[in-house]
Amino acid sequence: MKVSQWVKITPESVVVNGQPLTTMAHGAALLTEVYRARVNDYPKFFKMDELSKLGFLASELLLQAAGDRHEASEDRAVILFGRNGSVVCDRKYQQTIEQTDDYFPSPSIFVYTLPNIVTGEIAIRNHYNGETAFYLLDRRDDELIQQVVESAFLDVTTRSVICGWVDCEADDRFEAYLELITKE
Repeated sequence: MKVSQWVKITPESVVVNGQPLTTMAHGAALLTEVYRARVNDYPKFFKMDELSKLGFLASELLLQAAGDRHEASEDRAVILFGRNGSVVCDRKYQQTIEQTDDYFPSPSIFVYTLPNIVTGEIAIRNHYNGETAFYLLDRRDDELIQQVVESAFLDVTTRSVICGWVDCEADDRFEAYLELITKE
């Protein structure tokens, strides 16, 4: 296995293959700023929860750096890991139902949520038909992540994997670290 590209996004910075991108915003606003400057052609972005925005944006930057964005592929898997799942949306939904005198559940909060939505959006956007999975872990475990990725390569059709850690605990506490790994 060989890592050919990588991207890291935190509330304060975006780094692609060791090169920081210039940004002015922080937190959730940083994601929107980078989306508008670097992608800006996928309106579903604005319907996504923060976890999906984070993973989607990281994958876009990763694939732009690799120079193969939007190339349909039967042999690329998308395997992501995180700790908090859709907790940010869960908390927002809880706020809509906790007041008995102002009870107004809002299903619109759950549009484009859940951890596997981000892997699905990456696959749909890029016409990938390989494995997609999002695993929830108690903590980031690089050894386990490597084992899961190695097992994906046991499928003879898998030639590359977008993988990594995508986690969002709050609008201002998140991290994505994605790699594009190819089979040697």
